[in-house]
Amino acid sequence: MALTPSAIALLGLVAWSLLLVFLLANMRGIKVLGGHKAVNAFNADGSDVPGFGQRLTRAYANCLENLPGQAAVLLFAMLAGQTALTDPLALGLLAARVLQSLVHLLSTAPLFVWLRFASYLVQVLILAWWLLQLSGLL
Repeated sequence: MALTPSAIALLGLVAWSLLLVFLLANMRGIKVLGGHKAVNAFNADGSDVPGFGQRLTRAYANCLENLPGQAAVLLFAMLAGQTALTDPLALGLLAARVLQSLVHLLSTAPLFVWLRFASYLVQVLILAWWLLQLSGLL
C-alpha cells in the first residue's frame, strides 16, 4: 500500500514530535546524570534550562499543542476518502511545522520570531483551507 501525501504528513508530524521529545529527554538526562539537576526539578516551560534547552522545551510543547488539530483533519480526510483535498498541501503543512521548530531551536532574535510566525501562519491557513473544503463550504 502506497502512502498518500496526507498519510506521510500525519506520520511526519508524529515523528517530528517524537524526535523533539527524544532530544528533550536526552538533554534532561545529561543534566541529571551529570549531577547538574535533580530528576524532578525541571520546569515544564523550560525556564530553568535557559537558551537552547528552553527553546527545545517550547518547540516540543508547540508541536504537541498543534498536533491534535492537524492530525484530526488529516485523519478525517483519510477516513472520509477525501485526501484529494488534503494531499496537495499535506507536505507543505509538514514542512512548515518542521521549519517552525527548527527556527525556534535556532534563535529568538526578532527575524527568527517573524520566520517562526510566518511558518505557523502557513500551517493555520492550510488547516483553515482544508476545513472549509472538507465541510463543503467551498
